[in-house]
Amino acid sequence: MSVDIQTTLVNGVTVMVCTGQITLGQSSTLFRNTLREILKQGTRGLVLDLAGVTYLDSTGIGELVGAYTSAHNAQARIKLCAVPPKVSELLEITRLITVFEVYSQRDQAVQSFS
Repeated sequence: MSVDIQTTLVNGVTVMVCTGQITLGQSSTLFRNTLREILKQGTRGLVLDLAGVTYLDSTGIGELVGAYTSAHNAQARIKLCAVPPKVSELLEITRLITVFEVYSQRDQAVQSFS
């Protein structure tokens, strides 16, 4: 299974909704390319809605690190929301939970940019 990505603009904040698996191969490439395109368009606030992510491997973790770095380099901020328990556990193990601002709901994450 691959990842499906939908993007929307909510109150000036880009929301990237990911569903499926972010793993080595096409899904990680799609994730990376979508994120880069969003940043290229000049967004300064980005929320990654991970509610539908069912699996994240080491490549997926690497993509999250790359997303953070790309956003930082573009002078944008990136926040996570609706992180499933399995993904949250990985973020804790890798200590990425200390890098990202994480919100339980998308609305909270979007509003945090105000």
